[in-house]
Amino acid sequence: MTTSSGEAGEPVAAFLARARDATDRALDRALGEVGSGVTPALGAAVRYAVMGSGKRIRPALVMAAYETAGGTHPAIADLAAAVEIVHAYSLVHDDLPCMDNDDLRRGRPTLHRAFDLPTATVAGFAMVPVAAAAVARGARLLGLVDAAAREVQLLLFRAAGAGGMIGGQVLDLVAPGQSPSRQSMIAIDERKTGALIAASVEIGAVAAGASRPARAAYRAYGDDVGLAFQIADDVLDMTATSEQLGKTPGKDAKLGKPTFPMLLGVAGAEREAEQLAERAVAHLAAARVSSPLLASLARFVVARRS
Repeated sequence: MTTSSGEAGEPVAAFLARARDATDRALDRALGEVGSGVTPALGAAVRYAVMGSGKRIRPALVMAAYETAGGTHPAIADLAAAVEIVHAYSLVHDDLPCMDNDDLRRGRPTLHRAFDLPTATVAGFAMVPVAAAAVARGARLLGLVDAAAREVQLLLFRAAGAGGMIGGQVLDLVAPGQSPSRQSMIAIDERKTGALIAASVEIGAVAAGASRPARAAYRAYGDDVGLAFQIADDVLDMTATSEQLGKTPGKDAKLGKPTFPMLLGVAGAEREAEQLAERAVAHLAAARVSSPLLASLARFVVARRS
């Protein structure tokens, strides 16, 4: 039976702090390579976007899955950083006037407000090769064989592409004004948010050399946690303040976007997220993967208040 480094009882808050610290150091290394050929303004914009005070949930899931599957090398933080860079890029473009047109992200002005619209647009694109370089560095330092390194790259960039994050954003843009249905909301949430979260978990498992059957359990866990995360986010959008969220609340309703709380009510959506978190943990248990850490993270995702 596979066990986690959190088996001894490391609290979720302590693990998240440890994961954040390791990821931020790796992000700083990755951004240190953004120099020649990049204007100072563009370099500053990329750093502003990447080094904000985000929760680092996706990097934490990379590291938690890696440790659960038996990995011990600190260079896993470089793969976690690559995931965070892709996520940060998505937030930059999500906030643009042609998308959600938001002014606040992670408790401070969005990138296009802090700099300008052209700089923010280019910075988002520029972050993709920075993520690719971080993946390559992490795979090299971890000593991954070529097949495993390619697998990690495919998992990350497929999750970010048309079948994942970008495709979900397209569906999100055309959703306002349409009658919400459970299936339509799942289609959006699983791509726009869930795909990168699920990939984060599987990347950690692949980097640690998990077997194919175990990887399937990690992936199923990640799929459910990803959907639960977005439902919890939608609940917070309706119930939390801008100080709690670090971004503008109530945007979904103003834009007419269908969400689970709109369809099921806040209480119903909260139950849905809780059930998904428990189902995620059950996937691991069914595959005899014992991880109090991943179980605690799944429950944290739906219980958080920011």
